[in-house]
Amino acid sequence: MAAHLLHQSHVRCTAFLGGISKNYGTNLLLSQESPYTVIEADEFDRSFHWLSPYMSVVTSTDPDHLDIYGTAEAYLKSFEHYTSLIQPGGALIVRKGISLQPKVNEGVRVYTYSRDEGDFHAENIRIGNGEIFIDFVAPDTRINDIQLGVPVSINIENGVAAMALAHLNGATDEEIKQGMGNFRGVDRRFDFKIKNDRLVFLSDYAHHPSEIKQSVLSIRELYKDKKITAIFQPHLYTRTRDFYKDFADSLSLLDEVILTDIYPARETPIPGVSSRLIYDNLRPGIEKSLCKKEEIPGLLRTKQIEVLITLGAGDIDNYVPEIVNELTKRQENKEVSS
Repeated sequence: MAAHLLHQSHVRCTAFLGGISKNYGTNLLLSQESPYTVIEADEFDRSFHWLSPYMSVVTSTDPDHLDIYGTAEAYLKSFEHYTSLIQPGGALIVRKGISLQPKVNEGVRVYTYSRDEGDFHAENIRIGNGEIFIDFVAPDTRINDIQLGVPVSINIENGVAAMALAHLNGATDEEIKQGMGNFRGVDRRFDFKIKNDRLVFLSDYAHHPSEIKQSVLSIRELYKDKKITAIFQPHLYTRTRDFYKDFADSLSLLDEVILTDIYPARETPIPGVSSRLIYDNLRPGIEKSLCKKEEIPGLLRTKQIEVLITLGAGDIDNYVPEIVNELTKRQENKEVSS
Protein backbone atom coordinates (compact mmCIF):
# COMPACT_ATOMS: atom_id res chain seq x y z
CA MET A 1 0.00 0.00 0.00
CA ALA A 2 2.81 2.42 0.89
CA ALA A 3 4.62 1.55 -2.33
CA HIS A 4 1.47 2.17 -4.36
CA LEU A 5 0.80 5.55 -2.75
CA LEU A 6 4.31 6.74 -3.55
CA HIS A 7 4.59 5.12 -6.99
CA GLN A 8 1.34 6.62 -8.30
CA SER A 9 2.21 10.07 -6.92
CA HIS A 10 4.66 12.59 -8.35
CA VAL A 11 7.21 11.29 -5.81
CA ARG A 12 7.38 7.86 -7.46
CA CYS A 13 9.47 4.97 -6.06
CA THR A 14 11.08 1.65 -6.82
CA ALA A 15 9.65 -1.21 -4.72
CA PHE A 16 10.31 -4.86 -3.96
CA LEU A 17 7.00 -6.24 -2.70
CA GLY A 18 6.22 -9.31 -0.61
CA GLY A 19 3.40 -10.32 -2.96
CA ILE A 20 1.99 -9.71 -6.42
CA SER A 21 0.35 -6.29 -6.66
CA LYS A 22 -3.09 -6.36 -8.25
CA ASN A 23 -2.55 -2.82 -9.51
CA TYR A 24 0.64 -3.67 -11.40
CA GLY A 25 0.57 -7.46 -11.84
CA THR A 26 4.09 -7.81 -10.41
CA ASN A 27 6.07 -7.63 -7.18
CA LEU A 28 8.65 -5.25 -8.66
CA LEU A 29 8.04 -1.55 -9.30
CA LEU A 30 10.72 0.50 -11.03
CA SER A 31 11.32 4.23 -11.21
CA GLN A 32 14.28 5.83 -12.93
CA GLU A 33 13.67 9.29 -11.48
CA SER A 34 12.90 8.59 -7.80
CA PRO A 35 15.59 8.13 -5.11
CA TYR A 36 13.20 6.09 -2.95
CA THR A 37 13.01 2.30 -2.70
CA VAL A 38 10.29 0.58 -0.66
CA ILE A 39 10.86 -2.90 0.74
CA GLU A 40 9.31 -5.16 3.36
CA ALA A 41 12.01 -5.69 5.98
CA ASP A 42 12.37 -9.29 7.21
CA GLU A 43 13.32 -10.02 10.82
CA PHE A 44 13.39 -13.84 10.38
CA ASP A 45 17.18 -14.29 10.48
CA ARG A 46 18.02 -10.72 11.50
CA SER A 47 18.48 -9.83 7.84
CA PHE A 48 16.86 -6.44 8.48
CA HIS A 49 20.02 -5.53 10.39
CA TRP A 50 21.75 -5.21 7.02
CA LEU A 51 19.51 -2.28 6.11
CA SER A 52 20.16 1.42 6.60
CA PRO A 53 16.69 2.88 6.05
CA TYR A 54 15.80 6.53 5.62
CA MET A 55 12.30 5.95 7.00
CA SER A 56 10.69 2.89 8.51
CA VAL A 57 7.27 1.75 9.71
CA VAL A 58 7.13 -0.80 12.54
CA THR A 59 3.68 -2.37 12.71
CA SER A 60 4.22 -5.05 15.34
CA THR A 61 6.78 -6.59 17.65
CA ASP A 62 4.72 -9.62 18.68
CA PRO A 63 7.21 -12.48 19.21
CA ASP A 64 7.87 -14.80 16.26
CA HIS A 65 10.72 -16.94 14.91
CA LEU A 66 11.68 -18.12 18.38
CA ASP A 67 13.61 -20.93 16.69
CA ILE A 68 16.05 -18.16 15.70
CA TYR A 69 15.81 -15.74 18.63
CA GLY A 70 15.21 -18.11 21.52
CA THR A 71 13.23 -15.66 23.66
CA ALA A 72 10.70 -12.88 23.22
CA GLU A 73 13.18 -10.51 24.87
CA ALA A 74 15.87 -11.25 22.27
CA TYR A 75 13.30 -10.76 19.52
CA LEU A 76 12.37 -7.32 20.87
CA LYS A 77 16.01 -6.28 21.27
CA SER A 78 16.54 -7.12 17.61
CA PHE A 79 13.87 -4.57 16.69
CA GLU A 80 15.40 -2.01 19.02
CA HIS A 81 18.73 -2.45 17.26
CA TYR A 82 16.97 -2.08 13.91
CA THR A 83 15.65 1.35 14.89
CA SER A 84 19.24 2.48 15.51
CA LEU A 85 20.00 1.89 11.82
CA ILE A 86 17.64 4.64 10.59
CA GLN A 87 19.61 7.47 9.01
CA PRO A 88 19.74 10.92 10.67
CA GLY A 89 17.20 13.19 9.02
CA GLY A 90 14.84 10.27 8.54
CA ALA A 91 11.89 9.06 10.57
CA LEU A 92 10.48 6.10 12.46
CA ILE A 93 6.72 5.57 12.33
CA VAL A 94 5.74 3.09 15.04
CA ARG A 95 2.34 1.67 15.92
CA LYS A 96 1.16 3.25 19.15
CA GLY A 97 1.07 0.85 22.07
CA ILE A 98 3.49 -1.82 20.88
CA SER A 99 6.35 -2.99 23.09
CA LEU A 100 9.27 -1.09 21.63
CA GLN A 101 11.71 1.43 23.05
CA PRO A 102 13.29 2.97 19.94
CA LYS A 103 17.07 3.47 19.98
CA VAL A 104 17.10 6.05 17.20
CA ASN A 105 20.02 8.31 16.43
CA GLU A 106 19.99 12.07 16.94
CA GLY A 107 18.10 13.75 14.13
CA VAL A 108 15.64 10.89 13.56
CA ARG A 109 12.02 11.91 14.06
CA VAL A 110 9.73 9.44 15.83
CA TYR A 111 5.98 9.37 15.12
CA THR A 112 3.19 7.13 16.40
CA TYR A 113 0.18 5.89 14.48
CA SER A 114 -2.84 3.65 14.99
CA ARG A 115 -6.45 3.39 13.94
CA ASP A 116 -7.80 5.76 16.58
CA GLU A 117 -4.91 7.67 18.16
CA GLY A 118 -1.34 8.79 17.69
CA ASP A 119 0.39 11.45 15.61
CA PHE A 120 -1.28 9.86 12.58
CA HIS A 121 -4.73 8.29 12.96
CA ALA A 122 -8.20 7.99 11.46
CA GLU A 123 -11.40 9.76 12.43
CA ASN A 124 -15.00 9.75 11.20
CA ILE A 125 -14.81 6.06 10.22
CA ARG A 126 -17.81 4.91 8.19
CA ILE A 127 -18.33 1.21 7.40
CA GLY A 128 -21.35 -0.02 5.46
CA ASN A 129 -22.61 -1.50 2.22
CA GLY A 130 -19.24 -3.10 1.58
CA GLU A 131 -17.43 0.26 1.69
CA ILE A 132 -15.19 2.06 4.17
CA PHE A 133 -14.58 5.82 4.33
CA ILE A 134 -12.26 7.59 6.78
CA ASP A 135 -10.68 10.94 7.51
CA PHE A 136 -6.87 10.87 7.82
CA VAL A 137 -5.40 13.05 10.56
CA ALA A 138 -1.72 14.07 10.54
CA PRO A 139 0.16 16.62 12.66
CA ASP A 140 -0.01 19.18 9.88
CA THR A 141 -2.92 18.17 7.65
CA ARG A 142 -6.28 16.40 7.46
CA ILE A 143 -7.64 14.54 4.44
CA ASN A 144 -11.40 13.95 4.57
CA ASP A 145 -13.60 11.31 2.96
CA ILE A 146 -10.94 8.82 1.88
CA GLN A 147 -12.42 5.65 0.43
CA LEU A 148 -10.47 2.42 0.98
CA GLY A 149 -9.97 0.53 -2.27
CA VAL A 150 -9.76 -2.73 -0.31
CA PRO A 151 -12.58 -2.26 2.24
CA VAL A 152 -11.57 -4.41 5.22
CA SER A 153 -11.19 -2.79 8.61
CA ILE A 154 -7.55 -3.79 9.18
CA ASN A 155 -6.76 -1.57 6.20
CA ILE A 156 -7.86 1.45 8.21
CA GLU A 157 -4.80 1.11 10.43
CA ASN A 158 -2.59 -0.15 7.61
CA GLY A 159 -3.78 2.77 5.52
CA VAL A 160 -2.91 5.28 8.24
CA ALA A 161 0.67 3.96 8.30
CA ALA A 162 0.98 3.99 4.51
CA MET A 163 -0.47 7.49 4.24
CA ALA A 164 1.87 8.73 6.98
CA LEU A 165 4.87 7.46 5.03
CA ALA A 166 3.61 8.95 1.77
CA HIS A 167 2.81 12.28 3.43
CA LEU A 168 6.24 12.56 5.07
CA ASN A 169 7.88 11.93 1.71
CA GLY A 170 6.00 14.64 -0.15
CA ALA A 171 2.93 13.03 -1.72
CA THR A 172 0.12 15.58 -1.91
CA ASP A 173 -3.17 15.18 -0.07
CA GLU A 174 -5.02 14.64 -3.34
CA GLU A 175 -2.50 12.04 -4.52
CA ILE A 176 -2.86 10.17 -1.23
CA LYS A 177 -6.65 10.23 -1.39
CA GLN A 178 -6.66 9.04 -4.99
CA GLY A 179 -4.11 6.32 -4.30
CA MET A 180 -6.05 4.91 -1.37
CA GLY A 181 -9.18 4.75 -3.47
CA ASN A 182 -7.63 2.94 -6.43
CA PHE A 183 -5.45 0.55 -4.41
CA ARG A 184 -6.48 -2.99 -5.34
CA GLY A 185 -4.42 -4.98 -2.89
CA VAL A 186 -2.01 -7.87 -3.19
CA ASP A 187 -2.58 -11.52 -4.01
CA ARG A 188 -3.28 -13.60 -0.89
CA ARG A 189 -3.91 -10.50 1.24
CA PHE A 190 -7.69 -10.30 1.81
CA ASP A 191 -7.97 -11.67 -1.71
CA PHE A 192 -11.69 -12.03 -2.49
CA LYS A 193 -12.38 -14.96 -4.84
CA ILE A 194 -16.18 -15.04 -4.54
CA LYS A 195 -18.23 -12.12 -3.27
CA ASN A 196 -21.99 -11.96 -3.58
CA ASP A 197 -25.06 -11.73 -1.36
CA ARG A 198 -25.16 -15.48 -0.69
CA LEU A 199 -21.52 -16.48 -0.53
CA VAL A 200 -18.13 -14.95 0.24
CA PHE A 201 -14.77 -16.69 -0.15
CA LEU A 202 -11.39 -15.05 0.31
CA SER A 203 -7.76 -16.05 0.76
CA ASP A 204 -5.41 -14.44 3.27
CA TYR A 205 -1.70 -14.91 4.01
CA ALA A 206 -2.05 -14.44 7.79
CA HIS A 207 0.07 -17.04 9.59
CA HIS A 208 0.87 -15.53 13.01
CA PRO A 209 -1.70 -15.47 15.85
CA SER A 210 -1.94 -11.67 15.95
CA GLU A 211 -2.33 -11.49 12.15
CA ILE A 212 -5.06 -14.11 12.23
CA LYS A 213 -6.88 -12.24 14.99
CA GLN A 214 -6.86 -9.03 12.97
CA SER A 215 -8.00 -10.84 9.83
CA VAL A 216 -10.89 -12.52 11.63
CA LEU A 217 -11.99 -9.31 13.36
CA SER A 218 -11.89 -7.46 10.04
CA ILE A 219 -14.06 -10.07 8.34
CA ARG A 220 -16.39 -10.21 11.33
CA GLU A 221 -16.89 -6.45 11.13
CA LEU A 222 -17.89 -6.71 7.47
CA TYR A 223 -20.17 -9.74 7.88
CA LYS A 224 -21.61 -9.42 11.38
CA ASP A 225 -24.64 -11.65 10.80
CA LYS A 226 -22.92 -14.37 8.77
CA LYS A 227 -21.40 -17.67 9.78
CA ILE A 228 -17.63 -17.38 9.28
CA THR A 229 -15.57 -20.49 8.58
CA ALA A 230 -11.79 -20.64 8.19
CA ILE A 231 -9.45 -23.23 6.75
CA PHE A 232 -6.10 -22.76 8.49
CA GLN A 233 -2.82 -24.36 7.43
CA PRO A 234 -0.27 -23.86 10.23
CA HIS A 235 3.14 -22.73 8.97
CA LEU A 236 6.25 -24.29 10.58
CA TYR A 237 6.47 -26.86 13.35
CA THR A 238 8.40 -24.49 15.61
CA ARG A 239 5.83 -21.71 15.27
CA THR A 240 3.02 -24.17 16.02
CA ARG A 241 4.91 -25.51 19.05
CA ASP A 242 5.61 -22.03 20.42
CA PHE A 243 2.23 -20.42 19.79
CA TYR A 244 -0.43 -23.15 19.55
CA LYS A 245 -2.44 -21.67 22.43
CA ASP A 246 -2.33 -18.21 20.83
CA PHE A 247 -3.42 -19.70 17.50
CA ALA A 248 -6.32 -21.40 19.25
CA ASP A 249 -7.36 -18.14 20.94
CA SER A 250 -7.36 -16.24 17.63
CA LEU A 251 -9.14 -18.99 15.70
CA SER A 252 -11.75 -19.29 18.46
CA LEU A 253 -13.15 -15.95 17.27
CA LEU A 254 -14.56 -17.88 14.30
CA ASP A 255 -17.75 -19.92 14.07
CA GLU A 256 -16.02 -22.91 12.47
CA VAL A 257 -12.38 -23.95 12.02
CA ILE A 258 -10.95 -26.51 9.62
CA LEU A 259 -7.30 -27.34 10.37
CA THR A 260 -4.98 -28.97 7.84
CA ASP A 261 -1.58 -30.56 8.38
CA ILE A 262 1.34 -28.24 9.19
CA TYR A 263 3.23 -26.80 6.23
CA PRO A 264 6.88 -27.56 7.10
CA ALA A 265 8.70 -25.13 4.76
CA ARG A 266 12.35 -25.41 5.80
CA GLU A 267 11.73 -27.63 8.84
CA THR A 268 11.54 -31.32 9.69
CA PRO A 269 8.74 -32.70 11.90
CA ILE A 270 8.98 -32.28 15.67
CA PRO A 271 7.65 -35.22 17.73
CA GLY A 272 4.33 -34.37 19.36
CA VAL A 273 3.78 -31.21 17.32
CA SER A 274 0.78 -31.29 14.98
CA SER A 275 -2.35 -29.31 14.20
CA ARG A 276 -4.11 -31.24 16.95
CA LEU A 277 -2.36 -29.02 19.51
CA ILE A 278 -4.39 -26.11 18.15
CA TYR A 279 -7.51 -28.24 17.67
CA ASP A 280 -7.54 -29.40 21.30
CA ASN A 281 -7.24 -25.82 22.61
CA LEU A 282 -10.07 -24.24 20.60
CA ARG A 283 -12.91 -22.85 22.69
CA PRO A 284 -15.65 -25.29 23.76
CA GLY A 285 -18.60 -25.42 21.39
CA ILE A 286 -16.83 -24.23 18.24
CA GLU A 287 -17.34 -26.35 15.13
CA LYS A 288 -13.97 -27.86 14.24
CA SER A 289 -12.41 -30.41 11.90
CA LEU A 290 -8.99 -31.87 11.10
CA CYS A 291 -8.25 -32.86 7.52
CA LYS A 292 -5.54 -33.28 4.92
CA LYS A 293 -5.27 -30.59 2.23
CA GLU A 294 -6.49 -32.88 -0.53
CA GLU A 295 -9.65 -33.62 1.49
CA ILE A 296 -10.77 -29.98 1.64
CA PRO A 297 -13.10 -29.90 -1.42
CA GLY A 298 -14.89 -33.05 -0.30
CA LEU A 299 -15.20 -31.82 3.28
CA LEU A 300 -16.71 -28.53 2.11
CA ARG A 301 -19.56 -30.47 0.47
CA THR A 302 -20.73 -31.38 3.97
CA LYS A 303 -20.50 -27.83 5.34
CA GLN A 304 -22.86 -24.88 5.46
CA ILE A 305 -20.72 -22.07 4.06
CA GLU A 306 -21.65 -18.38 4.19
CA VAL A 307 -18.24 -16.72 4.56
CA LEU A 308 -15.10 -18.82 4.05
CA ILE A 309 -11.48 -17.72 4.43
CA THR A 310 -8.29 -19.69 3.88
CA LEU A 311 -5.45 -18.68 6.18
CA GLY A 312 -1.77 -19.51 5.96
CA ALA A 313 1.57 -18.82 4.28
CA GLY A 314 2.13 -22.32 2.92
CA ASP A 315 0.76 -24.05 -0.16
CA ILE A 316 -2.89 -23.84 0.90
CA ASP A 317 -3.33 -21.32 -1.91
CA ASN A 318 -2.77 -24.13 -4.44
CA TYR A 319 -6.17 -25.50 -3.44
CA VAL A 320 -8.03 -22.21 -3.89
CA PRO A 321 -9.11 -22.97 -7.52
CA GLU A 322 -10.63 -26.28 -6.39
CA ILE A 323 -12.41 -24.55 -3.53
CA VAL A 324 -13.77 -21.87 -5.88
CA ASN A 325 -14.97 -24.57 -8.26
CA GLU A 326 -16.67 -26.55 -5.49
CA LEU A 327 -18.39 -23.51 -3.97
CA THR A 328 -19.46 -22.12 -7.35
CA LYS A 329 -20.88 -25.45 -8.44
CA ARG A 330 -22.82 -25.85 -5.24
CA GLN A 331 -24.21 -22.32 -5.48
CA GLU A 332 -25.30 -22.90 -9.07
CA ASN A 333 -27.04 -26.13 -8.07
CA LYS A 334 -28.91 -24.31 -5.30
CA GLU A 335 -30.06 -21.61 -7.72
CA VAL A 336 -31.33 -24.22 -10.19
CA SER A 337 -33.18 -26.17 -7.49
CA SER A 338 -34.80 -23.00 -6.16
